[in-house]
Amino acid sequence: MKKALAHFNTITKHKILVMKECFRVGLYRQGLLHDLSKYSPTEFRVGCKYYQGTRSPNNAEREDKGYSSAWLHHKGRNKHHYEYWIDYSLDGEKMLAGMKMPVRYVVEMFLDRIAASKVYKGGQYKDSDPLEYYLSGKAGDMMHPETRALLEKLLHMLAGQGEEKTYRYIKKYVLRRRTGRHYICAPVIKRHKSGTYSG
Repeated sequence: MKKALAHFNTITKHKILVMKECFRVGLYRQGLLHDLSKYSPTEFRVGCKYYQGTRSPNNAEREDKGYSSAWLHHKGRNKHHYEYWIDYSLDGEKMLAGMKMPVRYVVEMFLDRIAASKVYKGGQYKDSDPLEYYLSGKAGDMMHPETRALLEKLLHMLAGQGEEKTYRYIKKYVLRRRTGRHYICAPVIKRHKSGTYSG
């Protein structure tokens, strides 16, 4: 029971954080609907069983069973994960490949990474943490090149310029310059050694 309550508090804290971040850039519907599947029996039971408080229970389940049933369920229902968009490629080779994500979900993925870092880092959180976590993993191998480019641009901007400037950039150039399900590339921004940007 103690683990169940702790897990509920963790995922709810994360969901509320993502919701607030989404609201800051105008993604109100996505903020409200973010990660609702974590409360489903399939995901919630696993979260309670493998709860540790310092990392995702899915990692512990994966180490124990060789796969994570909760993650397989989660990624198939949440469009802000690039794994949701893996499909057979269009080049005729019938190989699995990452499809280009609609820009609003790339932004939600970015905000999701910020919120996760804030939950697990607590008071030690820094704007560079989401980028450091991204670089320490293998994320991106199956991500569409344009999706990866936008995500990495936002992570680097956050680390070098902070939330306020990055969120303004998202609202002004990323979310307002989209057509249909794909985004139009925002103006080229040069990243300097100091971590600052100019365009």
